[in-house]
This record gives sequence, C-alpha cells and structure tokens, in this order.
Amino acid sequence: MTNNVPATVGSESFIPVNTQTWVNGRHNVRCVKVIKETWDVCTFCFMSEQPVMYFFKPGQFVTLELEIEGQQVMRSYTISSSPSVPYSFSITVKKDPNGQVSSWLHENLKEGDELAVHGPVGLFNCIDYPATKVLLLSGGVGITPMMSMARWWFDTNADVDIAFVHSARTPKDIIFARELDHMASRISNFGLHLICEKLESGQAWHGYRGYLDQSKLEMIAPDFMDREVFCCGPTPYMNAIKKLLQVNGFDMSHYHEESFGATPVEIEEEAIENAEIAQEEAEALTDADMLRVEFLGKGQGKSIQIAPGDTLHTAASKLDLLIPKACGMGICGTCKVLVKEGEAVMEHNGGITDDDVAAGYVLSCCSVPKTDVVIEF
Repeated sequence: MTNNVPATVGSESFIPVNTQTWVNGRHNVRCVKVIKETWDVCTFCFMSEQPVMYFFKPGQFVTLELEIEGQQVMRSYTISSSPSVPYSFSITVKKDPNGQVSSWLHENLKEGDELAVHGPVGLFNCIDYPATKVLLLSGGVGITPMMSMARWWFDTNADVDIAFVHSARTPKDIIFARELDHMASRISNFGLHLICEKLESGQAWHGYRGYLDQSKLEMIAPDFMDREVFCCGPTPYMNAIKKLLQVNGFDMSHYHEESFGATPVEIEEEAIENAEIAQEEAEALTDADMLRVEFLGKGQGKSIQIAPGDTLHTAASKLDLLIPKACGMGICGTCKVLVKEGEAVMEHNGGITDDDVAAGYVLSCCSVPKTDVVIEF
C-alpha cells in the first residue's frame, strides 16, 4: 500500500507524509546500527533507503535472505522492535558457535550493508489476542518477541497489566536489562521478574534463582490462571511451561507460543520464489535501462549506473560519497543537492522551499532520476 500524495510547499494545508507501508513480500533494506546487548547478543537495526512505515504485529518475524560462502541461505528472526517506532525495525540475535547464520551475522553484518528481507509474517502476536492482563514468559533469546510486545504496550500507553517473566543463564546473559528496568520504573502496570539459573564467581544478584516453577509463578503472578499467556524460548523451557499450566487446569486456548528453529518450509519456499523473481528482474535490465548519475564537488569525477527507481542518495552511497542525511524522508532538508543537468523527480515532505526547488535543488533521500543526471553537493 502506498500513500504518495505530493506535498505542496508553502500552502496552508496539512502536508501529508509521502511514504510506503510495509506489506508481506521481499524488501531491500540497509543495516543502520549494530548494538551490543550482551557478550554474545547483538541487535541489528534496518531501514529502507526511501521511507517505509514498518508496521507489523508485535511478535511476528522476518526472513533474511543472505549469501554465505556462495550459497543462498534463508533464516527467520523475530522482530524485537515495536511498530510504535515505525521507520525502522530490528532483530536481536544470539551468536551460536555452531550456528552458521548467527555467527555470520555477528562477524560480518555491519552498518551500511544491504540485504533483502521477506515478511513480516507469523501468527504469534499480541494484536490478535487482546487482553487486559498478560503473562509474558521467555527464556534466553526467546525474549525478542516479548520485548516487541512490551515496547508496543509501553509506547502506546495501553491499559494492559503486564507480568514480564524472563529466565536467563546468568545475570550477564539478561538481554535488554536496562530498558526493562526503565519500563518497570515508569509505569505501575509493568511487573518485571528476572530469574537466573546460576551465578558466576563475583556476580551479585538479588532476584530469583533457579528455574521458573509453581512456587515462583504463584509469587510472581498469583492470578496467572486469569491471564493471556505468551511464551517463547528453548523447546525444553516451553514444554515445562505448558506442563505447569496444564497441571493447574489452565485453559490452553489462552496460551500462545513461538519456538525458535528452522524457517518454516512454506515461508522459505515463498522467500526463495520472491528472490528468484527479483534476480530475474535484475538480469532483465539492459544497459539502456540504467541511468548515469555523476557527482561534482566533493565527489568530483565520480559516476555510477543505477537501476530505475534508485534514489540519488542510494547512488551516492554506492560510491561511498557522504551526503548528510537525518530523517531519510524529506522532512529535515539535510540532504539537499543541486541538479546541474538532467531531471529528477522528488516526493518530499516539506523539507525544501519553493525557491530552492525553482533553483534546481532536490532532497537526495527522496529524489529519483528520470534521466542521466549531474549532481553537485
């Protein structure tokens, strides 16, 4: 779905945002940030070159399309960010020494790298199962969908009583520890309960120790039988949770789980098909279809051939030329450049004046060349 209403600079009417809304399919994204969460967990943040509103249901996942050692690899990861921060999305990955993809991501994926993602998809989410009281149960990196849900409720000031229960191996393995503490300190309807299996030498810990069991659950959420339960973690962890609830006569129609494992076959097949279509379309482009972008000034003498639809900012990035950019959606005006020759079509959001447009300036983040162009910046 696209909301492309041209902005009218200088008018008194409301200027709508030119953007696209995320829908299931194949999308090219750029890694814009890598955050070290714990000693073996990193968060990778992604955005599109042109503004896209990444709305999804908290708890859903995406499938990464990667090339590792010359082989195409598809791997699914739950989105850890919230759709309440709509112009980017994040995944949080634990490095498994024996895991081909997680190790590759930790060792190779860096800011500025581009890749394709498929999604969002997934039945495990909090939107389809609304409740006024929830119990979020997670083990290890299974915290990622729970964090997406918690962030969503926190950011939207939802009237939801949240009991957030996370189990980690040791205190140093608790993912998102500071942010969880922050949320718990800010709102009264967010109960945070952390359980560590063991302590290492010199570690201080004042929370629960061991494993989540009947007695701990009764102390943490005495009304757990009345809550909507969302659970994610290693298979043994989820099996133990299900057994605990079933022994108590819990109505399992109010229990929802997401397991980590191989990408579902049907999702992988669809992703491979979409990747093949994209490859065929790319191969179908001829030299006549490509457009030449030349940069003067700081990048004097540098030029590149780009595909139709690529922005001027994308062209500059491929040449390792730095055009400052802040918002990425035509609001701030930071990425203004001058079109010396040729034609570029711009769909901005009020970040440039009529006088600048008349003088030939455009915002590179939201401008697409229609002919060969020469750009000064």
